[in-house]
Amino acid sequence: MDTKGGPGHRPVVEVLYVQDCPHIPATLALIQRVLAGLSIDAELRTTPVPDQAAADQARFAGSPTVRVDGHDVEPGSEPPSEIGVGCRLYRLEHRFAAQPAEAWVRAALLRAVGRS
Repeated sequence: MDTKGGPGHRPVVEVLYVQDCPHIPATLALIQRVLAGLSIDAELRTTPVPDQAAADQARFAGSPTVRVDGHDVEPGSEPPSEIGVGCRLYRLEHRFAAQPAEAWVRAALLRAVGRS
């Protein structure tokens, strides 16, 4: 039996997004690249956020939002400071980006499988 956060655990990676978000393909490719590089088998879910009520319920910080086992991959982003239907910018070391840093995704996945 899988144990959450330990060896053998199959993490759930969820990408929440708004319709027509132009950053979804690159974000999904980033996640798939990291999963392949780490040899981690994860369940990848995509979840549309159609309106403000859904954003409130999901505590949606903007599109795209990437969560591993329910936790946002961006360090220090929980709880989100703003919830709403719109684009999300990630604050990287020296710039803003439309998707999370690869290192954040990698670290979140390694934590989820107990390899951090």
